[in-house]
Parts: sequence; C-alpha cells; structure tokens
Amino acid sequence: MKHLLEIDSEGDENSRVQLEMLEGAKSMGAGVATIASRIANILSSSIYSVERHPLVAKQSFGTVILGFALTEAIASLAQR
Repeated sequence: MKHLLEIDSEGDENSRVQLEMLEGAKSMGAGVATIASRIANILSSSIYSVERHPLVAKQSFGTVILGFALTEAIASLAQR
C-alpha cells in the first residue's frame, strides 16, 4: 500500500484527489472549531449579562438567539 503523498504515473489522478479531499476536510474542521468558539462566546456573554441584570433576561433572550443564528449563517456561507 502506497503512502498518501507518494504519487506514481498510474495513480497520479487518484492521489491528487485524495490530497484535495484531505485539505478540504482540514478546512471544514477549522470552520467547525471557529463556529463553536463564536457560539460559546455569544452564550457566555449572555449568561454574564443575565447574572448582572436578571430583570432583562427575557428581553435579552431574543437577541442571543438572533446572534446565534447570524453566527451560524455567516459561518455556513463562509464555508462555501
């Protein structure tokens, strides 16, 4: 079995495709990590604000959900 980076004349195209798939998977993993950190930041900010001002918890919930949805949308569009 050949190593992924070894390219011969008959398997040249297959090896190139495998390398491209590997690079794509790395990019997708980086994107998922970025999305997760942004969502964690939004939710932690929300928890902090509710702790400081408990009376505005119901009012801030919609804003938190909107921020969460926009973060997801932007990250999803960036992956394309």
